[in-house]
Amino acid sequence: MLYNKELNRLKGGGEKTGMNQEKGHGLASIRAHYVYLSETEKKVADFVLDSPQELIHSTINQLADRLGVAESTIFRFCKRIGFKGYQAMKIALASEVVTPIKNIHEQILEHDPAEVVTEKVFRSNIKTIEDTLQVVDHGNLQKAVDAMLTANKIEFFGSGGSGIVALDAYHKLLRSGLQVSAAGDTHLQLMSASQLSDRDCAVLISHSGTTKDILQILQTAKEAGAVTIGITNFAKSPLSQGVEIPLFTLSEETDYRSEALSSRIAQLTLIDALYVNLMIRRKEEGQRALRNMRKAISNKRL
Repeated sequence: MLYNKELNRLKGGGEKTGMNQEKGHGLASIRAHYVYLSETEKKVADFVLDSPQELIHSTINQLADRLGVAESTIFRFCKRIGFKGYQAMKIALASEVVTPIKNIHEQILEHDPAEVVTEKVFRSNIKTIEDTLQVVDHGNLQKAVDAMLTANKIEFFGSGGSGIVALDAYHKLLRSGLQVSAAGDTHLQLMSASQLSDRDCAVLISHSGTTKDILQILQTAKEAGAVTIGITNFAKSPLSQGVEIPLFTLSEETDYRSEALSSRIAQLTLIDALYVNLMIRRKEEGQRALRNMRKAISNKRL
């Protein structure tokens, strides 16, 4: 119980940091902030996400009248997602919606030579990471690090492509000296989640945030009292709204690359950020664990 009380202290407040939305990514920012908005602010968010073209041609009073909310609610919503005011949000959304930035490297054509395809894939991956950096909630990332540092055990869950990311996270964090585990089979994952306690931490990874197996594991982990961390692409998904600490990636689908494929790059990078932060915080303990790991596997090399 002391662990959960400490986590509640760490979870205080829903304000986000680390975003410069004046440079764009307005729609992504709304998705990332969605779970922290009030019900009236969500009304504004839903309208913006569904009808951004209409918003950029509306004044703040017109929008307030249309949605039946106060102008102050709209202004507060703009501030919450990282803009100075309504006009700043409109300008940013206009740049995204009216003249969207089309990255030529995403347009892979059938007749492209291999070297061009390769460059476009690399640049698409770079863009995925850069876009995800824009929506990283540094406050929640810090809470995730704090929760993992104080947990007796950290368990990673994922299925399909996200299951590979979960195993990668397990592989990385073994080096930290923390007690970590990950199971590949969903039945084993569910069984393992049922054995967690209120001093453990469950990290659930799902691009869509709607995978039935992962949501069942989430419910089981919550019933066991574990702290839950989610990594997903969608702020309105059941996973992001069900976990205590949501972390988001941002990826787009192209003709030859599905969203789920490109999101894996962002998920892996987010895991890297968690790992490095954990190692820095663990200081000598982390370095000692890393030395022991390297020593143990050194005889596997020629």
